Amino acid sequence: MQKKTHSPDSILLGLCVALLFAGIFILASVSAAFSLQKTGSTFFFLNHQILFGLIPGLFFAGIAYFTPIAFIKKWSVVGLLLAIITLGLVFIPEIGGKLGGAARWITLGPITFQPSEFLKIGFILYLASWLSARTQKQPALRKQSWFSESGQTLLIFGIIISVLGIFLILQPDIGTLGVIGIISIIMYFSASTPLWHTIFLAGSGVAALIVLIQLAPYRLSRVAVFLDPSLDPLGKGYQLKQALIGIGSGGIFGVGLGLSLQKFGILPEPISDSVFAVFAEEAGFIGAVLLILLFLAFAWRSIVIAKRIKDPFGKLVIIGIASWITIQAFVNIGSMLGLLPLTGIPLPFISYGGSALVAELIGLGVLLNISRRTG
Repeated sequence: MQKKTHSPDSILLGLCVALLFAGIFILASVSAAFSLQKTGSTFFFLNHQILFGLIPGLFFAGIAYFTPIAFIKKWSVVGLLLAIITLGLVFIPEIGGKLGGAARWITLGPITFQPSEFLKIGFILYLASWLSARTQKQPALRKQSWFSESGQTLLIFGIIISVLGIFLILQPDIGTLGVIGIISIIMYFSASTPLWHTIFLAGSGVAALIVLIQLAPYRLSRVAVFLDPSLDPLGKGYQLKQALIGIGSGGIFGVGLGLSLQKFGILPEPISDSVFAVFAEEAGFIGAVLLILLFLAFAWRSIVIAKRIKDPFGKLVIIGIASWITIQAFVNIGSMLGLLPLTGIPLPFISYGGSALVAELIGLGVLLNISRRTG
């Protein structure tokens, strides 16, 4: 990584600030009346998001921004190990918490957090460190055959993904596993590995997903409903049906900020998984498109910066973080539009949830840190 630094990329910084403001603004609009109905306080959910998400997230983002990149690279394996350890703690009854049959939370006194959210940033940093180290040792990695060291890279990569996959399948959290799988394949391809490796990994991922769907009846029914929502309009297809009603009700200009009807006991998870549908109802087609364009602009600027970075580690980290935020955003939005099956993946910076926001802000801190080191 270049030692000479400068100010962070101004466009990327502006887009990061815009995403944060959009998140707070949208949550304030979507949650106010809903919060009053559920808790008796208009700003309960917003205040909780600020106190337990935004403020600690900005603190850790600041640490990530000022920490030397060489230090982050050196200790990335420790970060991943800590993330895996906390991921295992969710299965301990005295510490782990369950919701809807899924063991995804850790409770330590008044603090509750979701380890899988921090696994994403920890995994990206470690994978970038590991891949960049192998790339530097093997400049012609993409040209090597199965029996060369590139084959060993593929094997080790598969083992790493399998270990993480076991923990996430046991929770179960297939949505997070899918996001991590896509991110890892994009990063692996970007590390100058053989193209057929990427094709093999993508095919293996699709095959594994098919097996996981067939092993769990509720996943199979969710896919069936995705293909035909009319199969179970009051059950598995209810959330998608109500999301589409809400989005359609918004029209071009929306029904008005804070005036959504779907969030009042009709649309499930209105401030978390379904927040985009509620926002589209309130802000209409124009508001929804502007939000989508904001995520696209973030991805575009991240790619521009990645092309300017000479250090393989920094380049892969930027690609990983940009893929994480963008893919997760469009998985969430796509599920609300009926383009993808429902996964329970939150909308980055927008959905209610402190753990996700803290992890995402740490990612932004690292991203802006690396953007100071372009040539």
